[in-house]
Amino acid sequence: MVSQGRSSKRDLRKSNTTVPCRLCSMGYSTSLSSMLLLLLPVLLLLLSFLSSRVTAMPEPVSTLKMERIHRHLEKINKPAVKSIQSPDGDMIDCVLRNKQPALDHPLLKDHKIQRRPSQMPSFKGERKQQNYTSNVGRRAWQAWHHVGPCPKGTVPIRRSSVQDVLRAKSLFHYGKKEVNTVPLAARSVEKPDVVSGNGHEHAIAYTGSRQEVYGAKATINVWDPSVDSENEFSLSQVWILSGSFDGSDLNSIEAGWQVSPELYGDSRPRLFTYWTSDAYQATGCYNLLCEGFIQTDRQIAIGAAISPVSAYNGDQYDITILIWKDPTLGNWWLSFGDNRLVGYWPAELFTHLSNHATMVEWGGEVVNMQPNGAHTSTQMGSGHFAGDNFRKASYFRNLEIVDADNSLTAVQNIATLAENTNCYNIQSYKSSEWGTYFYYGGPGRNAMCP
Repeated sequence: MVSQGRSSKRDLRKSNTTVPCRLCSMGYSTSLSSMLLLLLPVLLLLLSFLSSRVTAMPEPVSTLKMERIHRHLEKINKPAVKSIQSPDGDMIDCVLRNKQPALDHPLLKDHKIQRRPSQMPSFKGERKQQNYTSNVGRRAWQAWHHVGPCPKGTVPIRRSSVQDVLRAKSLFHYGKKEVNTVPLAARSVEKPDVVSGNGHEHAIAYTGSRQEVYGAKATINVWDPSVDSENEFSLSQVWILSGSFDGSDLNSIEAGWQVSPELYGDSRPRLFTYWTSDAYQATGCYNLLCEGFIQTDRQIAIGAAISPVSAYNGDQYDITILIWKDPTLGNWWLSFGDNRLVGYWPAELFTHLSNHATMVEWGGEVVNMQPNGAHTSTQMGSGHFAGDNFRKASYFRNLEIVDADNSLTAVQNIATLAENTNCYNIQSYKSSEWGTYFYYGGPGRNAMCP
């Protein structure tokens, strides 16, 4: 009996060991292989997705780089008397007027802040009374005013963050335009060059060459154009220019509105300024991101979002920009809206502009990085061509220049230029209400602009 029990146990062990072979003979091996083959594409897709997520993650920032960024931010983010959280996410710091970044410039070591210009430019002749219920836009302002303004004796400065700096190509490039971004008409004074550099495209109006100009003014329609990628931008501005247009000593003062995801981290239109005294090589910057522009006003934050903005076939909003040279001290002042004095670029910053400007440009500019080999779909102005006119196309109106006796005069003769009118274009006109004006802009990539 014992031997039979042992024999039966051995037989059971033998039968257990043969089970897999029976399963194989029944076709389970084939089914498993088929299942694996069916799952393989899914597994490959999953691996591809995980791989893309890993490669999309930002590279870790070295400790040394972070230390440099924090030192730079400490330099431009001055201690605040009060900080204001804007509804659009910006942090506005109210900094004592005599502690602002501009005064760190070596050329401004002994500079005494000019509280007001010695004289505002006055218009020669009569302007027709503006009728804000007809073909004229309403005034745009800034979103943070719902919480502001800053206390007396301080100036509002948009706070820069680590993420703002990291979006730039490098710490040196933060807050700066690319080298060789000389304005379009300025590249050849007698015959403007129609070939844009560095992927920059324009639709501009400009004054005649080599005349003495002491300032310029325009009212600019405000929109929120779509920008295709983070390293592109769309802007509408005034350029005040002097110096060698094909050398390294071009002086430029600029102001207007821009949409720049790289600089600001969003797609809101923002008031901006810029200056350079060496053709964008080393000097100058946007807004208050380096030493230079001296702010005097406590209600306008340069770099802050403009609100509200225009709507297609709806309400229109605009801002007025005036830049002029103070006839007594030679500083170049900026006025926003209805003669709101924002501040000035000290005369010490410039070489050629310490005397006068020789050209003024008004208009739009975009960066075309040609994504996937095609023209960018970044919009200029409203994103519609000039021929669509009011409430659809963006405009500059009441173009004026300041002459040697500090008088504003309507621009009589302007030239217009755009590199590729299938992508962005411009058309100028005259009227009793808008003076010299133009519509401009476009959608970028379209059937005629591949």
